Amino acid sequence: MHVDTILQTKGVAVHTLSKSGTLADAVALLNAHNIGAVVIVEDKGRIVGILSERDIVRQLGKSPTGALSLSIADCMTKDVVTAERTTTIDDVMERMTRRRIRHMPIADDGVLVGIISIGDVVKLKIAEVEHEAEALREYISS
Repeated sequence: MHVDTILQTKGVAVHTLSKSGTLADAVALLNAHNIGAVVIVEDKGRIVGILSERDIVRQLGKSPTGALSLSIADCMTKDVVTAERTTTIDDVMERMTRRRIRHMPIADDGVLVGIISIGDVVKLKIAEVEHEAEALREYISS
């Protein structure tokens, strides 16, 4: 299975911000949409970073009173791990586990086309195992 399988189910809508915003802007967006990360893009959807709840908590730990006024550009993760629609789910799982990340933007030639979370991957894997178990049950009972 490939990343595109998840995108076909969940859709390709991604909440984004500019790196010129503040952490307060990011917190408001995350809260409004009940999401755990926001992709930071330049013009034409080119990915320049990702800002996760972890990034925000780290800044709050350093400066509890001033963190929300910090620039997204100063706080975002710039080394973004991405995948393509054709990347296998197993490869995505390996990357997410190795890098300890929960959100992975999906890009075509560096341009954002979607995002998947570890929850999306786990949900797909569970469905896959349940489907295999049902096929085995049917095979055994026939």
